[in-house]
Amino acid sequence: MNEILKTTLLGLFFGTFGTTIGGILGIVIKKNSNKFLSFILSFASGLMMSVICFDLIPESLGISNIYGVVFGVLIGIISMIFCDVIVQKKFNKKQQKYAESNDLLKTGIIVSIGLAIHNFPEGLAIGSGFEASMRLGLGLAIAICLHDIPEGISMAVPMKNGGMSKAKVIFYVILSGVTTGVGAFFGAIVGSISQSVIAICLSFAAGAMLYIVSGELIPESNKLYKGRMSAVGNMIGFIIGIFATQL
Repeated sequence: MNEILKTTLLGLFFGTFGTTIGGILGIVIKKNSNKFLSFILSFASGLMMSVICFDLIPESLGISNIYGVVFGVLIGIISMIFCDVIVQKKFNKKQQKYAESNDLLKTGIIVSIGLAIHNFPEGLAIGSGFEASMRLGLGLAIAICLHDIPEGISMAVPMKNGGMSKAKVIFYVILSGVTTGVGAFFGAIVGSISQSVIAICLSFAAGAMLYIVSGELIPESNKLYKGRMSAVGNMIGFIIGIFATQL
């Protein structure tokens, strides 16, 4: 029980830390730099790819066979696609409606709700990672924490511009990261059942992260800035990730 509590608290810390840093940046920075945001997104994508290639997949292959690993990866990808579809269908229509009435405050709150739903499977990945090993769990938590920084910015900017106080903006940003801790709790419980379940959870995390990198981080990074900075960030993140996974 103590291990599950520790994993939940670590998931909660890393889940809220990244979004909080992003929220503070969204409040403090007068003019958000697309070049900087593009670098952060691509850096996080490179770091995540290293974790997938050198930690998650090898670890799950060491426990289970290739069929179980591929199954887990596919389930992870499908789950993230499903999450994205739900968020887009439910919140994009409302967001557009609020945008038409120029209600930035409500738009920011809707974005935060959507991202809170999105953070649950990320927490699940962290929880199952810690069940495999402390090193793997920390690697996943740090990668997801970095990925959460631009999410925090995307929540804070419309809330701030909509007239919400800085304290309330930070409160809502932190609240959206709490679901990562909830996901980590369930990931730790499921992962403690057996080695086979851990292998499926790890490969599930690999699939979920693969979708985040391929479907969100890299496209968004390239959309924000067309120069070389996104490619440089990706390569730096990947190289640092190699060192991090081998420590």
